[in-house]
Amino acid sequence: MDNAEYFERFGIVLNNRVVRTPVAIASMAGWVDAEYVAARKAHVGAAFIGGYSIDEPATRASREMVSQGRKEFLTDDPIAEIARQVTLMEETDVVCGINLRGGKPESYQAVAREFGTRVIYEIDAHCRQEPMVHAGCGEYLLHNPEALVETVKVLKQENVTVSVKIRAGVHRDDRILAADLWHAGADILHVDLMDFGYQKIRQIRNSCPLFLIANNSIVTFERMKEMLSHGADMVSLARKSDDRTLAGLDAAITRYADEHGWYNSPKQLCRGGDLRALTFCCMPIKNCPLISTLERAGLTREEYVAIKMDAVKGTKLEEGKQTCFGSLSWCCKDSSPCMFRDLTLRQAGVSNQEYMRLKRELASTLMERLFRCGNDPC
Repeated sequence: MDNAEYFERFGIVLNNRVVRTPVAIASMAGWVDAEYVAARKAHVGAAFIGGYSIDEPATRASREMVSQGRKEFLTDDPIAEIARQVTLMEETDVVCGINLRGGKPESYQAVAREFGTRVIYEIDAHCRQEPMVHAGCGEYLLHNPEALVETVKVLKQENVTVSVKIRAGVHRDDRILAADLWHAGADILHVDLMDFGYQKIRQIRNSCPLFLIANNSIVTFERMKEMLSHGADMVSLARKSDDRTLAGLDAAITRYADEHGWYNSPKQLCRGGDLRALTFCCMPIKNCPLISTLERAGLTREEYVAIKMDAVKGTKLEEGKQTCFGSLSWCCKDSSPCMFRDLTLRQAGVSNQEYMRLKRELASTLMERLFRCGNDPC
Protein backbone atom coordinates (compact mmCIF):
# COMPACT_ATOMS: atom_id res chain seq x y z
CA MET A 1 0.00 0.00 0.00
CA ASP A 2 1.06 3.61 -0.55
CA ASN A 3 0.76 6.55 1.80
CA ALA A 4 -2.52 7.70 0.27
CA GLU A 5 -4.17 4.39 1.17
CA TYR A 6 -2.80 4.45 4.71
CA PHE A 7 -4.01 8.01 5.10
CA GLU A 8 -7.48 7.12 3.86
CA ARG A 9 -7.65 4.23 6.32
CA PHE A 10 -6.35 5.94 9.46
CA GLY A 11 -5.78 9.61 8.66
CA ILE A 12 -2.71 9.80 10.93
CA VAL A 13 0.12 12.23 10.19
CA LEU A 14 3.05 12.64 12.59
CA ASN A 15 6.00 14.91 11.92
CA ASN A 16 4.58 15.55 8.43
CA ARG A 17 4.64 11.85 7.59
CA VAL A 18 1.72 9.50 7.03
CA VAL A 19 1.63 6.75 9.66
CA ARG A 20 0.74 3.27 8.41
CA THR A 21 -0.89 1.98 11.62
CA PRO A 22 -1.80 3.36 15.07
CA VAL A 23 0.53 0.86 16.76
CA ALA A 24 3.85 2.15 18.12
CA ILE A 25 6.88 0.92 20.00
CA ALA A 26 7.66 2.85 23.18
CA SER A 27 11.19 3.59 24.35
CA MET A 28 12.95 1.24 26.74
CA ALA A 29 16.49 2.21 27.69
CA GLY A 30 19.09 -0.34 26.72
CA TRP A 31 16.63 -2.20 24.50
CA VAL A 32 14.72 -0.16 21.94
CA ASP A 33 17.08 1.06 19.23
CA ALA A 34 16.88 1.08 15.43
CA GLU A 35 17.81 -2.59 15.17
CA TYR A 36 15.03 -3.52 17.60
CA VAL A 37 12.50 -1.51 15.57
CA ALA A 38 13.69 -2.81 12.19
CA ALA A 39 12.94 -6.37 13.28
CA ARG A 40 9.32 -5.34 13.93
CA LYS A 41 8.81 -2.67 11.28
CA ALA A 42 6.09 -4.53 9.37
CA HIS A 43 3.58 -4.02 12.16
CA VAL A 44 4.27 -0.55 13.62
CA GLY A 45 3.69 2.97 12.42
CA ALA A 46 5.97 4.85 14.82
CA ALA A 47 8.72 4.04 17.28
CA PHE A 48 10.41 6.01 20.04
CA ILE A 49 13.98 4.81 20.37
CA GLY A 50 16.00 5.36 23.52
CA GLY A 51 15.97 6.77 26.08
CA TYR A 52 19.20 8.59 25.47
CA SER A 53 20.93 10.67 28.14
CA ILE A 54 22.06 13.85 26.43
CA ASP A 55 23.98 15.86 29.01
CA GLU A 56 26.39 15.25 31.87
CA PRO A 57 23.84 15.06 34.73
CA ALA A 58 21.72 12.52 32.83
CA THR A 59 24.78 10.55 31.72
CA ARG A 60 26.05 10.32 35.28
CA ALA A 61 22.65 9.04 36.31
CA SER A 62 22.74 6.42 33.52
CA ARG A 63 26.15 5.21 34.67
CA GLU A 64 24.91 4.89 38.23
CA MET A 65 21.87 2.95 37.04
CA VAL A 66 24.09 0.57 35.05
CA SER A 67 26.16 -0.01 38.19
CA GLN A 68 22.90 -1.03 39.87
CA GLY A 69 22.21 -3.62 37.19
CA ARG A 70 19.92 -1.72 34.79
CA LYS A 71 20.43 -1.62 31.03
CA GLU A 72 21.14 1.80 29.50
CA PHE A 73 22.39 3.22 26.21
CA LEU A 74 25.75 4.48 27.47
CA THR A 75 27.98 6.40 25.08
CA ASP A 76 30.68 9.05 25.32
CA ASP A 77 29.16 10.87 22.34
CA PRO A 78 25.34 10.79 22.49
CA ILE A 79 24.93 13.00 19.42
CA ALA A 80 27.00 10.64 17.27
CA GLU A 81 25.12 7.60 18.54
CA ILE A 82 21.73 9.20 17.99
CA ALA A 83 22.82 10.20 14.48
CA ARG A 84 23.73 6.59 13.71
CA GLN A 85 20.41 5.36 15.05
CA VAL A 86 18.36 7.97 13.18
CA THR A 87 20.08 7.08 9.91
CA LEU A 88 19.21 3.42 10.45
CA MET A 89 15.62 4.33 11.29
CA GLU A 90 15.34 6.24 8.02
CA GLU A 91 15.84 2.95 6.19
CA THR A 92 12.47 1.79 7.55
CA ASP A 93 8.97 3.17 6.92
CA VAL A 94 8.53 3.75 10.65
CA VAL A 95 8.13 7.32 11.89
CA CYS A 96 11.02 7.94 14.27
CA GLY A 97 10.89 9.54 17.69
CA ILE A 98 13.88 9.84 20.02
CA ASN A 99 13.27 9.67 23.75
CA LEU A 100 15.63 12.07 25.51
CA ARG A 101 16.70 12.68 29.09
CA GLY A 102 18.43 15.89 30.04
CA GLY A 103 18.83 18.15 33.03
CA LYS A 104 18.09 21.46 31.32
CA PRO A 105 16.08 22.75 28.34
CA GLU A 106 19.17 23.77 26.40
CA SER A 107 20.30 20.14 26.26
CA TYR A 108 17.20 19.22 24.28
CA GLN A 109 17.55 22.28 22.10
CA ALA A 110 21.10 21.30 21.19
CA VAL A 111 19.91 17.90 19.96
CA ALA A 112 17.12 19.52 17.94
CA ARG A 113 19.64 21.79 16.24
CA GLU A 114 21.57 18.71 15.14
CA PHE A 115 18.65 16.74 13.65
CA GLY A 116 16.05 19.35 12.78
CA THR A 117 12.76 17.92 11.53
CA ARG A 118 14.09 14.42 10.85
CA VAL A 119 12.63 13.07 14.09
CA ILE A 120 10.08 13.60 16.84
CA TYR A 121 11.69 14.81 20.08
CA GLU A 122 10.24 13.07 23.12
CA ILE A 123 10.95 14.59 26.52
CA ASP A 124 11.27 11.78 29.05
CA ALA A 125 9.22 12.88 32.05
CA HIS A 126 8.59 9.23 32.82
CA CYS A 127 11.71 7.58 34.27
CA ARG A 128 11.32 7.12 38.02
CA GLN A 129 14.77 5.76 38.84
CA GLU A 130 16.25 7.74 41.71
CA PRO A 131 19.54 8.75 40.04
CA MET A 132 17.66 10.13 37.03
CA VAL A 133 15.18 12.04 39.19
CA HIS A 134 18.05 13.53 41.22
CA ALA A 135 19.61 14.65 37.94
CA GLY A 136 16.53 16.73 37.16
CA CYS A 137 15.19 14.29 34.58
CA GLY A 138 12.29 11.88 34.27
CA GLU A 139 9.65 12.15 37.00
CA TYR A 140 11.44 15.20 38.41
CA LEU A 141 9.71 17.10 35.61
CA LEU A 142 6.27 15.91 36.74
CA HIS A 143 6.96 17.13 40.26
CA ASN A 144 8.31 20.38 38.81
CA PRO A 145 6.00 21.00 35.85
CA GLU A 146 7.26 24.54 35.29
CA ALA A 147 10.60 23.00 34.21
CA LEU A 148 8.79 20.63 31.85
CA VAL A 149 6.74 23.42 30.32
CA GLU A 150 9.89 25.49 29.82
CA THR A 151 11.61 22.57 28.10
CA VAL A 152 8.70 22.22 25.68
CA LYS A 153 8.79 25.93 24.91
CA VAL A 154 12.53 25.90 24.25
CA LEU A 155 12.27 22.85 21.98
CA LYS A 156 9.42 24.39 19.99
CA GLN A 157 11.66 27.36 19.20
CA GLU A 158 13.38 24.99 16.79
CA ASN A 159 10.09 24.33 14.92
CA VAL A 160 10.19 20.59 15.60
CA THR A 161 7.58 18.05 16.67
CA VAL A 162 7.56 17.58 20.44
CA SER A 163 6.24 14.62 22.40
CA VAL A 164 6.15 14.32 26.18
CA LYS A 165 6.21 10.91 27.86
CA ILE A 166 4.53 10.95 31.28
CA ARG A 167 3.49 8.50 33.96
CA ALA A 168 -0.17 8.96 34.90
CA GLY A 169 -1.00 9.87 38.48
CA VAL A 170 2.32 11.49 39.41
CA HIS A 171 1.34 15.09 38.72
CA ARG A 172 -1.42 16.40 40.98
CA ASP A 173 -3.84 16.60 38.03
CA ASP A 174 -3.04 15.07 34.65
CA ARG A 175 -5.78 17.13 33.01
CA ILE A 176 -4.14 20.38 34.06
CA LEU A 177 -0.72 19.09 33.03
CA ALA A 178 -2.00 18.07 29.59
CA ALA A 179 -3.58 21.48 29.02
CA ASP A 180 -0.40 23.25 30.16
CA LEU A 181 1.74 21.17 27.80
CA TRP A 182 -0.61 21.90 24.92
CA HIS A 183 -0.47 25.63 25.64
CA ALA A 184 3.34 25.38 25.78
CA GLY A 185 3.39 23.96 22.24
CA ALA A 186 3.65 20.19 22.68
CA ASP A 187 2.25 18.09 19.84
CA ILE A 188 2.03 14.61 21.37
CA LEU A 189 1.32 13.30 24.86
CA HIS A 190 2.53 9.74 25.45
CA VAL A 191 0.84 8.41 28.59
CA ASP A 192 1.94 5.42 30.65
CA LEU A 193 -1.42 4.65 32.25
CA MET A 194 0.01 2.52 35.05
CA ASP A 195 -3.04 1.11 36.90
CA PHE A 196 -5.41 3.70 35.50
CA GLY A 197 -7.85 2.61 32.85
CA TYR A 198 -9.40 4.23 29.83
CA GLN A 199 -11.06 6.80 32.12
CA LYS A 200 -7.70 8.56 32.42
CA ILE A 201 -7.40 8.78 28.64
CA ARG A 202 -10.91 10.21 28.44
CA GLN A 203 -10.06 12.86 31.05
CA ILE A 204 -6.97 13.92 29.14
CA ARG A 205 -8.75 13.91 25.78
CA ASN A 206 -11.39 16.23 27.22
CA SER A 207 -8.66 18.57 28.45
CA CYS A 208 -6.62 19.14 25.30
CA PRO A 209 -6.46 18.39 21.56
CA LEU A 210 -2.98 16.84 21.70
CA PHE A 211 -2.25 13.64 19.78
CA LEU A 212 -2.58 10.98 22.50
CA ILE A 213 -0.62 7.75 22.73
CA ALA A 214 -1.82 5.27 25.35
CA ASN A 215 0.76 2.94 26.87
CA ASN A 216 0.97 0.09 29.40
CA SER A 217 -0.30 -3.48 29.06
CA ILE A 218 -2.22 -2.85 25.85
CA VAL A 219 -1.64 -6.30 24.39
CA THR A 220 -5.13 -7.29 23.22
CA PHE A 221 -7.42 -5.71 20.64
CA GLU A 222 -10.16 -5.34 23.25
CA ARG A 223 -7.83 -3.28 25.44
CA MET A 224 -6.62 -1.31 22.41
CA LYS A 225 -10.20 -0.50 21.41
CA GLU A 226 -10.97 0.70 24.94
CA MET A 227 -8.18 3.25 24.65
CA LEU A 228 -9.02 4.35 21.12
CA SER A 229 -12.74 4.71 21.81
CA HIS A 230 -12.06 6.98 24.79
CA GLY A 231 -9.69 9.41 23.11
CA ALA A 232 -6.37 7.78 22.25
CA ASP A 233 -5.02 8.26 18.72
CA MET A 234 -2.44 5.50 19.00
CA VAL A 235 -1.26 2.81 21.41
CA SER A 236 2.31 1.83 22.22
CA LEU A 237 4.05 -1.22 23.60
CA ALA A 238 7.50 -1.67 25.14
CA ARG A 239 8.20 -4.90 27.02
CA LYS A 240 5.40 -6.69 25.21
CA SER A 241 6.41 -5.45 21.76
CA ASP A 242 7.07 -8.90 20.36
CA ASP A 243 6.34 -9.54 16.70
CA ARG A 244 3.28 -11.71 17.35
CA THR A 245 1.54 -9.19 19.62
CA LEU A 246 2.28 -6.27 17.30
CA ALA A 247 1.09 -8.20 14.26
CA GLY A 248 -2.16 -9.13 16.01
CA LEU A 249 -2.96 -5.55 16.99
CA ASP A 250 -2.04 -4.20 13.57
CA ALA A 251 -4.21 -6.76 11.76
CA ALA A 252 -7.17 -6.26 14.09
CA ILE A 253 -7.22 -2.46 13.90
CA THR A 254 -6.77 -2.59 10.13
CA ARG A 255 -9.83 -4.84 9.79
CA TYR A 256 -11.82 -2.62 12.13
CA ALA A 257 -10.88 0.53 10.22
CA ASP A 258 -11.80 -1.03 6.88
CA GLU A 259 -15.15 -2.22 8.23
CA HIS A 260 -16.17 0.92 10.12
CA GLY A 261 -14.32 3.81 8.47
CA TRP A 262 -13.18 5.48 11.72
CA TYR A 263 -10.59 3.44 13.58
CA ASN A 264 -10.82 5.31 16.90
CA SER A 265 -14.43 6.41 16.85
CA PRO A 266 -15.61 7.36 20.34
CA LYS A 267 -18.37 5.75 22.28
CA GLN A 268 -21.51 7.84 22.24
CA LEU A 269 -21.59 10.57 24.86
CA CYS A 270 -24.44 8.96 26.78
CA ARG A 271 -22.36 5.78 27.03
CA GLY A 272 -19.24 7.42 28.42
CA GLY A 273 -17.66 8.80 25.26
CA ASP A 274 -15.23 11.72 25.14
CA LEU A 275 -15.84 15.14 23.60
CA ARG A 276 -15.43 13.84 20.06
CA ALA A 277 -18.74 12.00 20.61
CA LEU A 278 -20.57 15.32 20.13
CA THR A 279 -20.49 14.35 16.47
CA PHE A 280 -23.06 11.62 17.26
CA CYS A 281 -25.32 13.69 19.51
CA CYS A 282 -28.83 14.75 18.53
CA MET A 283 -30.47 18.13 19.00
CA PRO A 284 -30.09 19.45 22.58
CA ILE A 285 -33.76 19.22 23.49
CA LYS A 286 -33.81 16.77 26.41
CA ASN A 287 -32.01 16.45 29.71
CA CYS A 288 -29.06 14.16 28.89
CA PRO A 289 -25.23 14.16 29.18
CA LEU A 290 -25.05 16.49 26.16
CA ILE A 291 -26.47 19.40 28.17
CA SER A 292 -23.94 19.21 31.00
CA THR A 293 -21.13 18.69 28.47
CA LEU A 294 -22.10 21.86 26.61
CA GLU A 295 -22.25 23.78 29.89
CA ARG A 296 -18.73 22.66 30.86
CA ALA A 297 -17.52 23.54 27.38
CA GLY A 298 -18.98 27.04 27.65
CA LEU A 299 -21.30 26.55 24.68
CA THR A 300 -24.95 27.46 24.59
CA ARG A 301 -27.37 25.06 22.93
CA GLU A 302 -27.86 27.55 20.13
CA GLU A 303 -24.12 27.87 19.52
CA TYR A 304 -23.76 24.10 19.40
CA VAL A 305 -26.55 23.77 16.83
CA ALA A 306 -25.11 26.59 14.72
CA ILE A 307 -21.58 25.14 14.77
CA LYS A 308 -22.78 21.69 13.79
CA MET A 309 -25.05 22.86 10.98
CA ASP A 310 -22.40 25.19 9.59
CA ALA A 311 -19.82 22.38 9.65
CA VAL A 312 -21.93 20.01 7.53
CA LYS A 313 -23.14 22.61 5.04
CA GLY A 314 -22.64 21.33 1.52
CA THR A 315 -21.69 17.83 2.70
CA LYS A 316 -23.67 14.60 2.64
CA LEU A 317 -24.27 14.94 6.38
CA GLU A 318 -26.54 17.89 5.63
CA GLU A 319 -28.99 15.49 4.00
CA GLY A 320 -31.61 13.38 5.75
CA LYS A 321 -35.01 15.06 5.86
CA GLN A 322 -36.60 11.80 6.98
CA THR A 323 -34.24 11.39 9.94
CA CYS A 324 -35.31 12.35 13.47
CA PHE A 325 -33.99 15.92 13.25
CA GLY A 326 -33.84 16.45 9.50
CA SER A 327 -30.09 15.97 8.99
CA LEU A 328 -27.51 13.20 9.29
CA SER A 329 -25.44 15.59 11.41
CA TRP A 330 -27.70 14.65 14.35
CA CYS A 331 -27.55 10.90 13.74
CA CYS A 332 -25.82 8.39 16.00
CA LYS A 333 -22.94 5.98 15.58
CA ASP A 334 -23.12 3.20 12.99
CA SER A 335 -23.20 0.59 15.76
CA SER A 336 -26.57 1.90 16.98
CA PRO A 337 -29.50 0.56 14.90
CA CYS A 338 -31.56 3.25 13.14
CA MET A 339 -33.82 2.57 10.16
CA PHE A 340 -34.17 6.26 9.29
CA ARG A 341 -30.43 6.88 9.21
CA ASP A 342 -29.74 3.71 7.23
CA LEU A 343 -32.50 4.50 4.71
CA THR A 344 -31.07 7.97 4.18
CA LEU A 345 -27.57 6.58 3.66
CA ARG A 346 -28.81 4.05 1.10
CA GLN A 347 -30.76 6.69 -0.81
CA ALA A 348 -27.73 9.00 -0.85
CA GLY A 349 -25.39 6.19 -1.90
CA VAL A 350 -23.28 6.63 1.22
CA SER A 351 -21.65 3.55 2.75
CA ASN A 352 -21.35 3.10 6.51
CA GLN A 353 -17.60 3.59 6.15
CA GLU A 354 -18.02 6.91 4.35
CA TYR A 355 -20.63 7.99 6.90
CA MET A 356 -18.21 7.35 9.74
CA ARG A 357 -15.39 9.17 7.95
CA LEU A 358 -17.70 12.16 7.53
CA LYS A 359 -18.56 11.96 11.22
CA ARG A 360 -14.85 11.96 11.99
CA GLU A 361 -14.39 15.15 9.97
CA LEU A 362 -17.30 16.70 11.84
CA ALA A 363 -15.74 15.68 15.17
CA SER A 364 -12.47 17.35 14.15
CA THR A 365 -14.33 20.57 13.38
CA LEU A 366 -16.16 20.46 16.70
CA MET A 367 -12.93 19.82 18.64
CA GLU A 368 -11.17 22.66 16.84
CA ARG A 369 -14.00 25.00 17.80
CA LEU A 370 -14.05 23.82 21.41
CA PHE A 371 -10.33 24.38 21.89
CA ARG A 372 -10.02 27.50 19.75
CA CYS A 373 -8.22 30.39 21.41
CA GLY A 374 -6.87 28.17 24.16
CA ASN A 375 -10.18 27.28 25.76
CA ASP A 376 -10.16 24.32 28.14
CA PRO A 377 -13.71 22.98 27.88
CA CYS A 378 -13.75 20.19 30.46
